[in-house]
Amino acid sequence: MRAPNFPKVATLKTAAAFRAHLDGEGITLPFDDTLAPAGESPLGQPIAVNGARIGNRFCVLPMEGWDGTADGKPSELTTRRWRNFGRSGAKLIWGGEAVAVCTDGRANPNQLVLDDGTQHALAELRQALGRQHEETFGAGAADDLYIGLQLTHSGRYARPYAKSQPQPLAAYAHPVLDARFPAGVSILSDGDLDRLVDRFVRAASLARDIGFQFVDVKHCHGYLLHELLSARERAGKYGGSLENRTRFLRDVVAGIRVEAPGLEIGVRLSVFDSVPFRKGPTGRGEPEVPSSGYTHAFGLLEDDDVSAALDEARRLLRMLTDINVRWVCTTAGSPYYCPHLQRPAAFPPSDGYQPPEDPLQGVARQVEATAILKSEFPGLVFVGSGYTYLQEWLPHVAQCTVRSGRTDFVGLGRAMLSYPELPADVLAGRAFRRKAICRTFSDCTTGPRLGLVSGCYPLDPYYIEHPDAFRLRTFKAEGDPP
Repeated sequence: MRAPNFPKVATLKTAAAFRAHLDGEGITLPFDDTLAPAGESPLGQPIAVNGARIGNRFCVLPMEGWDGTADGKPSELTTRRWRNFGRSGAKLIWGGEAVAVCTDGRANPNQLVLDDGTQHALAELRQALGRQHEETFGAGAADDLYIGLQLTHSGRYARPYAKSQPQPLAAYAHPVLDARFPAGVSILSDGDLDRLVDRFVRAASLARDIGFQFVDVKHCHGYLLHELLSARERAGKYGGSLENRTRFLRDVVAGIRVEAPGLEIGVRLSVFDSVPFRKGPTGRGEPEVPSSGYTHAFGLLEDDDVSAALDEARRLLRMLTDINVRWVCTTAGSPYYCPHLQRPAAFPPSDGYQPPEDPLQGVARQVEATAILKSEFPGLVFVGSGYTYLQEWLPHVAQCTVRSGRTDFVGLGRAMLSYPELPADVLAGRAFRRKAICRTFSDCTTGPRLGLVSGCYPLDPYYIEHPDAFRLRTFKAEGDPP
C-alpha cells in the first residue's frame, strides 16, 4: 500500500516550517517554539489529586497487549514492557495495560485477565514497574509515581481463544458493524450485564489489594462499555435514555466504593465518535454510511464541529462530577472503524485504510476536544491523547497544552514502545533520539492483528530480532498470514 502524500513531520524541521504547514492546511494546533530548560518545564511540575502527589505531567496510556499467557498472566515480554514504563520517567501510569475482567471479554487470546488466579502475577508486574523506576531514577523516586490498571470487556471485539473466530458480545444490534461478523453477533442480556458489573467490581477490589492506586473503567474505542453509551435503541434498563446508558458505569462506581474503599476511579472515554469508515477505491478511508440520521455513536462528529460533538460527553462528565469521579482520560472513536480519528498515523495497519486527512488534523482535533472539556470542567483531572504522531514536535505541543491549561497530563501510547525514555529525555533537556521516535508505521497494530506479539518491530532492537519480526516482514511482502 503506497504511503500517503502528506508531508512527513520529520521534514518540518523548524518552528516556522511547522507553523506554515499547519496554517496552509487550516489546522489549529498550539505549540511552543522553544522548550523550557531542564527543571523549568511545565511538564515537570507535580500535581496533587485527592491526597496523591504525581511528580510530573507525562502519562503512559494503556495499550492492549498480545503477549500474555493463555491463562491471562504476564509473560517475560509483558514484564519487559512494564519495566520500560518504569524507566520512562512518566509519573502517571494510566492502566499500563488493558486488562479484561473475565476470559470471554478478552480482545485476543493473549490479553491479561484479572481474577483470583492471576492477581499475584499482576502484583509482581506492578512491582517490577516500580522497582525499575527506582533503579533508574533513584531510591524514593516511586513515592510520587501513580499506577492504575485499566479494566475492560471487549464486547463485540472479543476474541478470547487461540485460533478461533471472533466471539462478539455486543450491547445491541448494529446496522453497519454487525455485517463485519459473518458468524453473527450475540447480544448481552440485562442479566449478563448485571453479572458483568459484579466482575468489574471484583476486579477493582483485587486491583486495590495488590497495590494499584486507581482503576480505569474503560469507556472507549468501541468496546463494550463504550458501545453501551450509544445503546439508544436497546430495550431494558441499560438502553434508551442516557441515564440508562450510563447505568453500568454508575453501578460499577457504586460497587467499587463499597467493596474497595479508598481506591481511586478514572474513566478513559471516547469523547466523540464518527460513522464507521472503510477503505475506498483509492485506498483512503471514506464513510461507510452518511452521518445524517446515524444514531449509533456517542458524540457524533458532523461537519468537523468538535464542540457540538462533545455535548454527550459533557452530560457524562457532569454525571461523573456528581459521583465524585475526577480522573478522565480523553480519546476518540475506535481503532476498529475510524482509526484515523482515534490514532492518527502516516501508515495504516494491514487491515486499515490510508488517512483521509492530514493526520495532524486528527491530533489537533483531540487536543481541541480535551481543551474544551478542561475549560468547562476545571475540577476534573484530564489526560489528553493523540500526541504520538507529532514526533519531533511532541514536546513542543505537550509543553504548550499543559502550560496553557488545555490539559493536566500528556498521555503517550505507541511512542512508549519505540522510545520509552522520551519523557525522561524531555524533562532532562536532552536531545531527542531521532532514530527511536515512533513514525506511526502501525506494525505494532498489524503484528498483533496477525496473532504476533506486541512490540515496535521497526525501531526496538529487541523486536527487530524477534522471530515474529520475520513473520511480519514476510506477510507485508507477500500478503500471506504468518
